[in-house]
Amino acid sequence: MKRRNFIKLTSTASVLSLLPLEVFSMFKSVNALDCKQQLNGKKLVLIQLSGANDGLNTVVPLNQYDKYVALRPTIRLKNTTESNGVINLDTTLGLNDQIGLHPSLTGFKSLYDSGKMRVIQGVGYPTMNGSHFKSTDLWHSGGDGTNRNFDLESGWLGRFLENHYEVLPQDKFPLGIQLAGTANSSIFRAENQPHNLNITGQDPAGFYSVINGLGGSPPSNIPLSEYGDLIQYIIANDQQTTAYAQAISTSFAKGKNTVTYPNTDLSNQLKTVARLISGGLETKVYLVTIGGWDTHDRQVASAVSSHTGGHSNLLKTLSDAVNNFITDINSQGLGGDVVAITYSEFGRTPRENANLGTDHGRIAPMFVFGSPIAPGVSGTNVNLDEIIQANGFQFKTVQHDYRRVFGTILKNWLGSTESTLDLAFYDYTNNRGFSNMLIEGLIKPDHMACDLGIVTALQEMPQDGIWLYPNPTADLMTIAVANEIVKQVNILTIEGKNVVEYSNNSGASDFVIDLAQVPNGFYICHIQTNLNQFSRRIIVRR
Repeated sequence: MKRRNFIKLTSTASVLSLLPLEVFSMFKSVNALDCKQQLNGKKLVLIQLSGANDGLNTVVPLNQYDKYVALRPTIRLKNTTESNGVINLDTTLGLNDQIGLHPSLTGFKSLYDSGKMRVIQGVGYPTMNGSHFKSTDLWHSGGDGTNRNFDLESGWLGRFLENHYEVLPQDKFPLGIQLAGTANSSIFRAENQPHNLNITGQDPAGFYSVINGLGGSPPSNIPLSEYGDLIQYIIANDQQTTAYAQAISTSFAKGKNTVTYPNTDLSNQLKTVARLISGGLETKVYLVTIGGWDTHDRQVASAVSSHTGGHSNLLKTLSDAVNNFITDINSQGLGGDVVAITYSEFGRTPRENANLGTDHGRIAPMFVFGSPIAPGVSGTNVNLDEIIQANGFQFKTVQHDYRRVFGTILKNWLGSTESTLDLAFYDYTNNRGFSNMLIEGLIKPDHMACDLGIVTALQEMPQDGIWLYPNPTADLMTIAVANEIVKQVNILTIEGKNVVEYSNNSGASDFVIDLAQVPNGFYICHIQTNLNQFSRRIIVRR
């Protein structure tokens, strides 16, 4: 393969992001096979609102409307009793929980009324970061603004996918597909192998023909050297990309849409997702994106027409696209297998600025959609009494850590075990996971992933003949390798620093180590036998 052709291939198909899966038989989680039928076709659609959505003009706290007007005299939305005013989401909510949706969100209102939408109030993370780039990185990495969670190198979704599913090379579709952005999203970045295929700007119907053969014929003789290994890696990626492209093109051609979508970029992305799902593509996670939410200037058209303008246009585009997507999926009998969720890097300031806009803020609501979602509101209205100088005229309270929201989806929808969830999301600052902090009532009971119980091992079944159990552990861990004798074990930090070393002087086949003095956290267990060396991830948790 010529280097220039490989570069062409990577720019066309983002080749570095391909991990196969077999949805029905490759769950690593203990007892997960009992969930085979229940988990078999489930899909997750992530909708990124890039630029930071103004949550306060998206979801207006009607119980504090006068305070809201005082903070936003020119960009405030009109009340429910006024012409072009906010939409009362649900009159059955308590007086202090009454919500006014932006008047452009008629599609959201329709989904809520039909039992297919839930609002998550006050979402953020500790020590919010005001940089678009860094805050997006934190949302994608599973981190927060505290020191120990600030620079995680992989993405939470990448960690989840690579630990929840085994690698089965015979499979012909990627775990994740990204439909916007020129670069691969860091949310899919795994610790070992990337997982998503970026088809931004490609016609899925012709995707296979676009990339098929770009690399030309591979060389017949590959040298036994590091150079040869690199060549083999490129060839393997070329072959995988071609195989996945075939699956995408075939599914797109086979699938259909049953509604007419607006001609917007987001609608076209979701229209494509619906058609791929309709065509039988078994990809688990889709990422779509709509930009433009950084509304510093002219967020509204004017004080008189605050229901129109840039923010209104964005919300209408979002609302119409999502409503059509969920309607499309449900009309094809696929609604029970699809959940969609919005997220944005942060909210905006409660006080308006001098340019008919808002600046970088903190918390904002999230929206979750689909037939499996229990309609309603999680959390209470934001507290506008927090907007004081001592708080920097920002919201102080984070009601829902975003990791709780996504963690609930991973566990209660996609069937993650607690151990796998801890690998996706872990608070290193407070040495705790999010398994016991899930949002109750988000998923309807008849759509909940089956309860796997408290999992005591990442791998109770051997992986390549290697046993490490229990994992996580509070103290003792047994290590064994089939047909080999463990000679030495080193426990390393994730960064590679040696913590403790154990030598097996007895020659016993089952080597027991005591980790009671090792602090809580994630580690690399490096195992040296009489024949080989292996590394496995372990968790020390008490």
